[in-house]
Amino acid sequence: MGNDSPVIQVSPKIASPAHDIHGTGWKTCGMPTPALAIESHLAELREQGYTVIEGAVDQATVDGFRAELQPYLDAGPFGRNDFEGYRSKRVYALLAKTPSVAAMVEHPVVLAIVDEMLLPNYLLSSNLAIDVHPGETAQDFHFDDGGIRMSRPRAAAGVSTIWAMDDFTDDNGATEVIPGSHLWGSEIPGGGGSPGEGDERAVTVTMPAGSVVVFSGTLWHRGGANLSGTTRLGVTPQYCEPWARQLENMILAVGPKAADYAARIQAMLGYSIHPPFMGYVDGRHPLRSLDDRYDPAETGDNEMSRRFWEEDRGLVGRSRPSPDSG
Repeated sequence: MGNDSPVIQVSPKIASPAHDIHGTGWKTCGMPTPALAIESHLAELREQGYTVIEGAVDQATVDGFRAELQPYLDAGPFGRNDFEGYRSKRVYALLAKTPSVAAMVEHPVVLAIVDEMLLPNYLLSSNLAIDVHPGETAQDFHFDDGGIRMSRPRAAAGVSTIWAMDDFTDDNGATEVIPGSHLWGSEIPGGGGSPGEGDERAVTVTMPAGSVVVFSGTLWHRGGANLSGTTRLGVTPQYCEPWARQLENMILAVGPKAADYAARIQAMLGYSIHPPFMGYVDGRHPLRSLDDRYDPAETGDNEMSRRFWEEDRGLVGRSRPSPDSG
């Protein structure tokens, strides 16, 4: 952990000049990112299920996002249930409302980490702001890819991030995590009681504004109680495997505003194809419904499809025949 990554800002429809992060094909904004830093974060994720990147965006980015979000917070209701938080306000569909959130959604260091944890063509599963007010109680412990009905222990089907727009402290509702719980099987927090109970193994993720915690979709965690006298704002983009259903229907949530964003975000919203042809619209690439100037050569999806059908011979759900078989 620590301030080992550069401050990077990404703007809608602005291409970033060349610097490949860790061979992922994704570029920083002209600023090299040490591969060793990525490896260090990945090692922490494998061992404890989470890692913190301090100072990932600067104060100007935080302030710009807050200015865009504030009208929605002012007008929005408190939570509808205990999980949302009766003393918390949530704003969904952020890419349709606050364009500056793109700097967090497509942050190159975060995506370099997610690239190593999920399959290519992974999706943005949810993207919301959570403003925790004084008096809010702690959530039940949960894990974010719990909708994947596969027995644990298993590989995570998602990666979550929580960005601190305020300092996350011991008393203002900072996220609590149980290190190593991403590897658990049927065990639940609270020593066999219920996820709503506390757990002595839990730690509070404290971090300054502009930082982000990245964690496995199988990590048990919860939002803490806000015992302070001020609100605590966080933003949580979450990513999922390309074969998984998104928590938020991003195509509908963002709508035509998707055209305002760079190709990487468009692909994560669902304007992409996962080989051989998952995600098509009327038999064609979904980008054709968003951009009349769509060029199939630019996305690389044509080449992926060609390799699938010509080199893998389209063996969907079947064993590959041995070389000497007829």
